[in-house]
Amino acid sequence: MALLILDRDGVINRDSSDYIRSVRDWQPLPGSIAAIAQLSQAGYRIAVATNQSGLARGYFDLADLEAIHELLCQQVEQRGGRIEAIAYCPHLPDAGCHCRKPATGLLRAIERELGESARGAYFIGDSLKDLQAATDFGCVPILVTTGNGAATLAALRANNAALANAAALAVYPDLAAAARDLLRH
Repeated sequence: MALLILDRDGVINRDSSDYIRSVRDWQPLPGSIAAIAQLSQAGYRIAVATNQSGLARGYFDLADLEAIHELLCQQVEQRGGRIEAIAYCPHLPDAGCHCRKPATGLLRAIERELGESARGAYFIGDSLKDLQAATDFGCVPILVTTGNGAATLAALRANNAALANAAALAVYPDLAAAARDLLRH
């Protein structure tokens, strides 16, 4: 089976500058849950790699984060799919950790959990940090223009040097559109 890695906020669910702090704040983007289920049913192993500095900031605790992830997994399972791994970085941006994207520690954690290489896997994200982590680790980056994606695309168009092979980057309006294309191939 092929591995597919997803960012969470802005790709699967609505993002918020005030952070997604609880299940009340967590709202899936239209078509995202169905897309994950369809990809899973087609043989993709689905993993999520997400920066969650709200933990270190005290905006929510581990129980809140786990409840959000449980809800996400339940919704995917209700549609016949499965998320096999969720890796998150709880650190602040300036903590100097190895897991916060654009660092690649979350991808290594996914590899360890699944016992499978993430090199060559598709990585769908909405931020330059997602795309950089994917590229640096040898994944295939895909940009969606939900969440921060439109701003990321504009920044890439202004400065292609910000990402290796930016001109060849696949860009989709949302996760559902990216999934449709992946499923066609």
